[in-house]
Parts: sequence; C-alpha cells; structure tokens
Amino acid sequence: MWNDDFGEPGPGRSAALRMTAVTRRHGRGRSAVHALRGVDVSLPAGSFTAVMGPSGSGKSTLLQCAAGLDRPTAGSVRLGGQELTRMGRRALTRLRRAHVGFVFQSFNLLPSLTAEQNVLLPLRLAGRPARRERPRAREALDRVGLADRLHSRPGELSGGQQQRVALARALVTEPEVICADEPTGALDPVTAEDVLALLRDAVDGLGATVLMVTHDPAAAACADTVLFLADGHLVDRLEPASGSAVPRGDGGTGAPGVRPVDVIADRMRSLSGAGARPRSAPGAAVPAPPAEVAL
Repeated sequence: MWNDDFGEPGPGRSAALRMTAVTRRHGRGRSAVHALRGVDVSLPAGSFTAVMGPSGSGKSTLLQCAAGLDRPTAGSVRLGGQELTRMGRRALTRLRRAHVGFVFQSFNLLPSLTAEQNVLLPLRLAGRPARRERPRAREALDRVGLADRLHSRPGELSGGQQQRVALARALVTEPEVICADEPTGALDPVTAEDVLALLRDAVDGLGATVLMVTHDPAAAACADTVLFLADGHLVDRLEPASGSAVPRGDGGTGAPGVRPVDVIADRMRSLSGAGARPRSAPGAAVPAPPAEVAL
C-alpha cells in the first residue's frame, strides 16, 4: 500500500533540500498570479522525488525555486544547509555550479561543441582547466554509455543520445542535487526508460538527490516519492509504506494486481478532473534559466 502523508525524511536521513512555506507570486493586486502557495517540501539526501500536477499547477516554479533559479516571494529554501533566499546572484551562481546539476527537456547542448566539450563546459565555467578535467568528462560520458561518441556534435546524435550527454554534463561536477525538468518529454518510451535508469543510477550509485518534474506517470513510477501539485498547493504525496523505492513501473506496491504507474495515473486524473484552475495571466511568464544552466 501507499502512504499519503507529508512527513519529514525518515530517521537518520538528512534533508538535501528543504523548502518551508514557499510562496511565489507574479504581479500584484487583483491581477497577481500565485504560482506557489505556502509549499513545504523536504527531500532526503540520496532520494529520487518526482513532481506531478496539471499544467499550470506550479511544478516548474517549484523546481526553479528549489534550484535558486527563481526567488520565492516568501518562505525559505535551504540547499545543503545553505539558505538560498538570502544569497546574492553571484553567490547563487557559484552554489549552482558546485552543487546542482540540471537536465532539461530540450537538452540545451551547444551545437558547435562536441559531446566531450559540452560536458566540460560547467567545469570550464568554474575556472577549471579543460586539459586537467578531460578524464572526468570522459568518465561521465562513459557512465551514460557514450564513451564512443566523445567527438560527435549534437546534430550527429539521436535525441536519446543528446539527453545522455546532457545528463553527463549534469553529473560531471558531482552535484548533490540534480534538477530535471521533463527529461523524457521529447523521447520515445524505450529511450525514456534508458534515461530514467541513468537518473536512478545517479541516486543509487552516486548518492545524488534527484528532483524531477514530469507529466508521465511511468517516469514518476521510477521515483521513491511522488509529489502532486494543484493550483500552487502541494495536495498529495505517494510513497511505499516500506520505505523502499517505487518499483520501476511494472512491479507490485504490496497490493496484489496494483501497479504504481496506475496509482499515479489515477491520482493525476483525479486532480485534472477536480478542475485545477489555470494560473496563466498576461505578463506572468515563468523566468528563463540563467545562461550558465541554459547552455
């Protein structure tokens, strides 16, 4: 069976990311748009959390506030014990480069650079010599199965291969937290499964903490915990009562004949059917990521 409470990390597990009473409002007065409304989230270190919800529910805003890409209107965001909301832009940039990896639906690879050069880019931006760091980049590409495509440019790679390069770029700095925004949204189901397995390995093999926004119940079923947003509120949470990882989309939940992906899909249908109100309004666009993460 599944737990639906919004509890803290289990005994002995520290929080890699903690958001407390986070509110994000765009605009003022009657035309204000509330992207997040007093959200509390605590992600245990070495965990995989998926965030789901109807379009306009606040998923991407939550991810951006968690990573320091957007500043909350109110509330606290602590990443690795550091309070992000009080940091200046330069300090946030340094923190992201050192502690956060990013994976986007659109890959955001530089077309003129090879796979190896794209993976090296975060290290070069941090002032680390490319020659010294090249073995690290090659190790990251080998981890995602692209050791033989070091010198290929994005245009010479499939969509799945490009996303694996993007994941290698996220992993090369050995970040504590990986923020993934619809990482499988542009991929076919088989390729998506490969990318999700790599994210899972980042958690189980490297000890990273993954926060992933997705519309896909099958992708969410790869996570340890699934959070549901509606109209800026955190309204539901699913995780196995045993504390073990959610089976990879085709296993049991402890209830015979019930698959996690089906439970997640049912929750999504109930949220969509409840008529979550869209939050779009003129001039309330979600901010674009800074240049150093929108590579």
